[in-house]
Amino acid sequence: MKIAIATDAWEPQVNGVVRTLQMTVAQLQQRGHAIEMITPDRFLTLPMPGYSEINLAIAPRVGTRRALRGFAPDVVHIVTEGPIGWAARRWCIDKDVAFTTAFHTRFPDYLAVRTGVSADWFWPVMRRFHRASSAVFVSTPRLRDELCYRGIAGGRIWSRGIDTALFRPEGARHATLQALPGPVLLYVGRVAAEKNLEAFLGAEVIGTKVVVGDGPALGQLKQQYPQVLFMGALSGEELADAYRAADVFVFPSLTDTFGLVMIEALACGVPVAGFPVQGPLDIVGAAGRGPEAELARPVGMLDDDLATAIRGALRADRHAAADYGRSFQWERCTDQFEAGLEHARGATALYQPRQWA
Repeated sequence: MKIAIATDAWEPQVNGVVRTLQMTVAQLQQRGHAIEMITPDRFLTLPMPGYSEINLAIAPRVGTRRALRGFAPDVVHIVTEGPIGWAARRWCIDKDVAFTTAFHTRFPDYLAVRTGVSADWFWPVMRRFHRASSAVFVSTPRLRDELCYRGIAGGRIWSRGIDTALFRPEGARHATLQALPGPVLLYVGRVAAEKNLEAFLGAEVIGTKVVVGDGPALGQLKQQYPQVLFMGALSGEELADAYRAADVFVFPSLTDTFGLVMIEALACGVPVAGFPVQGPLDIVGAAGRGPEAELARPVGMLDDDLATAIRGALRADRHAAADYGRSFQWERCTDQFEAGLEHARGATALYQPRQWA
């Protein structure tokens, strides 16, 4: 297939969306597909308000249409609900080219956190964006069901994987974390308001709290929590070393659709603590034994009280965590994505309800 992928999220950003795309594109190319990436680095950009590290394309409509026309794709996958995503969507509709979309980020919830306005005000924009898509890729059945409830149908599972050669229990442990008073409680991810980091940093638990990542709230949280070790962003082997040196991985977010960092931590043999919400429930499960309670031993703990979840996760089995983390394979995820694109080529838009404006 000739596959065009239009995304507002791309390198040098470091997040789950970009990592998912990097791995998927590499695998699609290995399978012989021709890929055209339409990304912000092809346009003039402006830093996104509140997220200066994210560059948004300025007026990408003409450039997007030119790129798509020149490549003549069999199918287009639109990753994000940003300027490039909207431009690609319009071209596909105008030219009657099949396209799929993905729901990676709960922008209504993120905007609600930042503005104080109810998330319900932002969902109509999401419905409009995904309306003409032949398939809306989602990471979990739970997310698919929620989107259907909110008027976004056509959900198709595209799960997540990890680089098992990198994220593994065997290997070095980060010297800085190894020297800290234990237990070492680790968070990896964006340092931003919607990640609910205060719930972790303010939890009354023994041990040393470590934050790996960057973001707009970093300066404020450093001042507010001087006892916490903020290490900035890490990648590659150094990130894997940091995972392995932790005793518990803490995921305090209430708004993530999945949480790729959780399965990276698990694959390194680190149990996960979090709240019983979408994302952690889909990975760790309500009882800590997977979403269907299919695991013989707990790999973490979820609780409405994060301190309780952390204490419970400290008792979880590191070997079981590593075995479970290794089960998240990119090959299977790419199979799902490839099948969804093939489906889109022969399908009309699945979502055409008239009740939504």
